[in-house]
Amino acid sequence: MEPILNTLFVMTQGAYLRLDHDTVKVEVEKQVKIQVPLMHLSGLVLFGDVLMSPFLMHKCAEEGRSVVFLGRGGRFKARLVGPTSGNILLRKAQYQMADDENCLTSICRNIVAGKAQNCRSVVMRSAREDTSGETSQRLKNTASELANAIRAIEETKDVHEIRGFEGIAAKSYFETFDLMIKANRESFIFRNRSRRPPRDRINALLSFIYTLLAGDCTSALEGVGLDPQMGYLHAIRPGRNALALDLMEEFRPIIADRLTLSLINLRQITPDDFEDRPGGAVYLNEKGRKTVVTEYQKKKQDEIQHSYLERRAPLGVMPHLQARLLARRIRGDMDEYIPFVPR
Repeated sequence: MEPILNTLFVMTQGAYLRLDHDTVKVEVEKQVKIQVPLMHLSGLVLFGDVLMSPFLMHKCAEEGRSVVFLGRGGRFKARLVGPTSGNILLRKAQYQMADDENCLTSICRNIVAGKAQNCRSVVMRSAREDTSGETSQRLKNTASELANAIRAIEETKDVHEIRGFEGIAAKSYFETFDLMIKANRESFIFRNRSRRPPRDRINALLSFIYTLLAGDCTSALEGVGLDPQMGYLHAIRPGRNALALDLMEEFRPIIADRLTLSLINLRQITPDDFEDRPGGAVYLNEKGRKTVVTEYQKKKQDEIQHSYLERRAPLGVMPHLQARLLARRIRGDMDEYIPFVPR
């Protein structure tokens, strides 16, 4: 339970929220665990089996405080808003920003720079942990290439060039991704990124976890009232949550890629957790999917420092915080969108 950015996040299962005069009290097994003045909150985000009193719900609706209901794993379920809501104005600003070249470039630049920085952190971490001098040096070379890409991204003022540098950074990153695999190397061979369908076990893992992450980012955007389909970095098309793909870029290395490496290197995932399909596709089987989902949910409970907010919070809450920062940028409350780059 944590109030961050004037929003109370409640992830403790079985918690009950009620209003005592002008204070929100959160109880677990009839014991008060936290209490926050209602006037200090602009909204509440409830994960899974969390209840709230009808009186508190009505009070939030009357005073314009949003209440977002998510599944235990973070999937968006519903959002309660009162009769007067600023969401339409936020979405109007979101659509208009797509035609503002300067704002569009600024957001895309920071998203891609944040992703590249987080990729570099993953590579440098593996380089420090590696005992092989040759492998460590190759990873350090990749980190240097990513650093050069970050500098280039920060200097460009063209969205198409930003997308190009993102592709260059991703290519450099994945060219040495297999060097970070330490266990079962003969069974987990990675040559390049392949999607729709994944062609090897590592790509199958990455694609599955990216799908879970995309769902969480969609929920985060829905929770603040943004349209997840109206993106900036990714092209928009019917049925594609382009803004969710934008938001997840900075989280891919920190959440999905690190989890993929951990699952393999700790031997939590083995070759028996995959199945081959016609046409050369490889997918996780039911047992493998259960293992990944369980470890994914555990990872989201890890507390991590948010460098911009200077607060520690569960990793699973970070997409919701970033969605709120993005909404603030779109409304004009912030000059820049600050990507998630943990300390």
